[in-house]
Amino acid sequence: MATLAIPVATLTTRSSSSSSYYYSKFITHTFNKFSSTSTGLLLTPALSTKTLLHHHHHPRHQQKQHRFSCSNSQKEMATSTASSSSAAPSDSDASTITAPYGSWKSPITADAVSGASKRLGGTAVDGRGRLIWLESRPTESGRAVLVLEPENPGGEPVDITPKEYGVRTLAQEYGGGAFTVSGDVVFFANYKDQRLYKQSLSSLNVPPVPLTPDYGGPVVSYADGIFDARFNRYVSVREDRRENSLNPPTTIVSIALGVEDVQEPEVLVGGSDFYAFPRLDSKGERIAWIQWSHPNMPWDKSELWVGYISENGEIYKRVCVAGSDPSLVESPTEPKWSPDGELFLITDRKNGFWNIHKWIESENKVLPVYTLDAEFSRPLWVFGYNSYEFVQSHKKRNLIACSYRQQGKSYLGIIDDVQGSKLTVLDIPFTDIENITSGNDCLYVEGASAVQPSSVAKVTLDDDKSKAVDFNIIWSSSPDSLKYASYISKPELIEFPTEVPGQNAYAYFYPPSNPVYRASRGEKPPLLVKSHGGPTAETRGILNLSIQYWTSRGWAFVDVNYGGSTGYGREYRDRLLGRWGIVDVNDCCSCAKYLVDSGKADEERLCITGGSAGGYTTLAALAFKETFKAGASLYGVADLKLLIAETHKFESHYIDNLVGGEKACFERSPINHVDKFSCPIILFQGLEDKVVPPDQARKIYQALKEKGLPVALVEYEGEQHGFRKAENIKFTLEQQMVFFARLIGNFTVADDITPIKIENFD
Repeated sequence: MATLAIPVATLTTRSSSSSSYYYSKFITHTFNKFSSTSTGLLLTPALSTKTLLHHHHHPRHQQKQHRFSCSNSQKEMATSTASSSSAAPSDSDASTITAPYGSWKSPITADAVSGASKRLGGTAVDGRGRLIWLESRPTESGRAVLVLEPENPGGEPVDITPKEYGVRTLAQEYGGGAFTVSGDVVFFANYKDQRLYKQSLSSLNVPPVPLTPDYGGPVVSYADGIFDARFNRYVSVREDRRENSLNPPTTIVSIALGVEDVQEPEVLVGGSDFYAFPRLDSKGERIAWIQWSHPNMPWDKSELWVGYISENGEIYKRVCVAGSDPSLVESPTEPKWSPDGELFLITDRKNGFWNIHKWIESENKVLPVYTLDAEFSRPLWVFGYNSYEFVQSHKKRNLIACSYRQQGKSYLGIIDDVQGSKLTVLDIPFTDIENITSGNDCLYVEGASAVQPSSVAKVTLDDDKSKAVDFNIIWSSSPDSLKYASYISKPELIEFPTEVPGQNAYAYFYPPSNPVYRASRGEKPPLLVKSHGGPTAETRGILNLSIQYWTSRGWAFVDVNYGGSTGYGREYRDRLLGRWGIVDVNDCCSCAKYLVDSGKADEERLCITGGSAGGYTTLAALAFKETFKAGASLYGVADLKLLIAETHKFESHYIDNLVGGEKACFERSPINHVDKFSCPIILFQGLEDKVVPPDQARKIYQALKEKGLPVALVEYEGEQHGFRKAENIKFTLEQQMVFFARLIGNFTVADDITPIKIENFD
């Protein structure tokens, strides 16, 4: 990808509808390189303007343009929050200020949001029982750092990762599983060169030691590794892009430890397109793994294998445990050996929900441990997730601590496999759970709730492991979020009818919420509909300051789990097969209509936003439907054929199942239907994105610009698929807000935001 890193925002302003001329201006925001780290360049807006004049005649757009111009002029009459204190409150509530929805002032600023966007990349426990976590820091250009919990309560956590390193793997582009802790040693993938390193936790002043060869660049990635004590080696998934970056071979390899010179890793398992979850039993005699091949994604159909390891460390015998029976459609995942040497797994055979099962080795049979119409796992987008752990009660019984998801809520439970597979639900404040790590007489749970952002909690259990007796937050993505408590809009899980009779879909609805303001009687709020990425993924009803940014300013917000989302079983997940661009679009439109009909949103101020696959849904909804008045696409797909040709290996056949053949791809690609677009769009794109390359955004931008629709494009240097740098997270959020306000809002935003110029509008 050889293009240059200049964030561009372009804008054109039309004169009155009676004129046959219009002039255009555009402003280019360059991003200066003011800081360099191991994870790339830190960029900030600088000033650079350029003005051009044009004369064109577009009579067919005059009527539609009137709508945009009207909205823009009406905003001049709207009450600004800065002066809204003069608005007379009603007798019913003299303590609040009356101001239009969208214009409310809020302490949840874009700076607060971008600073609170730390991401968690996993947890582990060292040999002394201390918690280690991986956090990504937007204020350090997204650098990911391993952190050790404080030695004493109230103390400061200690950074393990030296400043010149960043812990992140690019395996399968989305990464995950970038580190492993074994006793006093941490193994990690370094972002800059993608090599594996080992580091002593007792000697943090000693630099990390490389374990894999230097290939002259970040062309070989490792993930999801495990220490093999029997042979003093490290076993890991490897993606090798040295000869082919679009179709690199993936294998399970062993890396020798305790040798003087770095050696080339040895292949243990190969031949399939993809591998994940290599897991050794406690004696190092058997290894389990998951594999799958094109055109399947791991949640469509995968296989679980077990290999028997010889005295010289090679696999001499293999057995397929799950996934090979043609009469069963299943996607096994998360294999794990118990302390007693039994193999457990999660699969969705028979009832269509990911439930915990156990392998009966003597019969090569898989039996359910506990059956429930709930999801005990999630789709394998990243390596290294952990939905269950083995714990021991004071009676020395082996129990399974697990999380599961049912009807939009997560639960933490304990399964007693001996006592008739009894499930005991533990009462904790989290309503959303990601991963579980077993500690000394406790569980470390990654989770969140409607009032708690993404966090890690230490959950202490009683002797019987049947009750949670203590719950303490160890890490929070946003420690300051509690100070915004009075502004927080709590999500309501809604179930709404779809276009298919008898079929419903789900969403989390967040009403406007601000203790200082209220709207005039009769006014309905603008609504922002969010379409999540994936598309085989799920949005969660948790405290997310980027949502509260909107609701605290007077917007209604709805996060849609359209048909095809996970969390509701395979049947719901399969609704999207062959129908991406139809089901998701229809469900987002149906959700918006449902909220309008319920009196919770203004039909004339419906907007839609989404990133990646959600960006595609956004563009498709704007091209093929007339529900929304404006939209924002973040690194979204405009051309399905181009996506198939240019995307990375992991998703290179994803579209085969989601859309179908060439005809369907053409028909459902928004870029081929520019004539159907009729409202403003703003696009945001990272220039190093290998999942959805920048050409996608540029093509749709150019086409809409030529058509005469209001459109803007912002490109970020050094950003990949998803924005990691605080200044870019902030800029994206603020520009969406002011774009919608100017084009369809009928209000002035309270924040001091300099808007980028918009082609065919300013």
